[in-house]
Amino acid sequence: MPRPGPRLRLADVAARAGVSLATASRALAGRDGVSEELARHVREVSRELGYVANPYARTLAGGATSTVGLIVHQIDDPYFSEIASGVIEIAAAQGLLVQIAHSGRDPENELRQLRHLIAQRVGIILIAGSGYDDPAVEAQARDELAGFQRGGGRVAVVGRHALGVDAVVPDNEAGGRALGAHLLSLGHRRIAVAAGTPGLTTVADRLAGVAAALAAAGHSPDALSVVHSDFTRDGGRVAAERILGAYPDSTAIVALNDAMAIGVLSVLRSRRIPVPDRISVVGFDDVSVAADLAPSLTTVRLPMTEMGRMALQLALKPRATRPRRRSTGHTLIVRDSTGPAPAPA
Repeated sequence: MPRPGPRLRLADVAARAGVSLATASRALAGRDGVSEELARHVREVSRELGYVANPYARTLAGGATSTVGLIVHQIDDPYFSEIASGVIEIAAAQGLLVQIAHSGRDPENELRQLRHLIAQRVGIILIAGSGYDDPAVEAQARDELAGFQRGGGRVAVVGRHALGVDAVVPDNEAGGRALGAHLLSLGHRRIAVAAGTPGLTTVADRLAGVAAALAAAGHSPDALSVVHSDFTRDGGRVAAERILGAYPDSTAIVALNDAMAIGVLSVLRSRRIPVPDRISVVGFDDVSVAADLAPSLTTVRLPMTEMGRMALQLALKPRATRPRRRSTGHTLIVRDSTGPAPAPA
């Protein structure tokens, strides 16, 4: 039996697992071409032999390597590009390179990207974007990150609850409450929500905040008309069409991110539905283009670039005994897309 340690080779793992060298390499790197069952077997063998941890130790013995791996849900979403800009700013000051990977809000793809970065022996891994409300989905990523940290790697996340690592925590529920309270103060009672992909903790937290605002004002949260679709601009278009069809009396639409809000505004403009005279629209995040839309978008501002800075700064600190949490705060930004609820016809 091969002995764990710096002399252990990938060939030893392949032999023990009963697979070819190429298959073992693809399995450990998270690449396509290997079934999940076989890849899991190879990873288990590599852990038993100590192969996975030792490359980290060899690479990281003198400190973090020069590469930061950043996994985001949607690279063309301004929310993530602004977070990435904060990461890149701090990385440049530290003489580090940033490698960005895109998961598409697919937990299996996220796991493949994570394993690929580990196989590339990056020194730091950052994950930005919502977690998943199914604990079983989060468990595999949590295990991979725990092994990476045991070997000397450093980790921080943005917007994740359950990975057991340092985290920057966006003010999602409180921001949702602020949006709900704002619309209620304008007299809106028939409120629809373009809620984004079900199963994401960010969607659940922001929606819970809107519902809490209704409850605090003495209204039933059940009065919200909730439509789920992709957490993207196209998803916002789909949600808006469904809301107009199923809930035509709505006087306000809460989009749970600005990308969806942009899609909602596009549909209302194409239907020649005036905003905010007929329907008010709010978003969440305050991406850089929100102020330049027509009408300009009322939204909750999160400090996205600062969130990226905070995440990498956390990862650069010596690892703490318990995971650290950094809250972001939020600001309600009122612009032209919201106004008083129209009088009943």
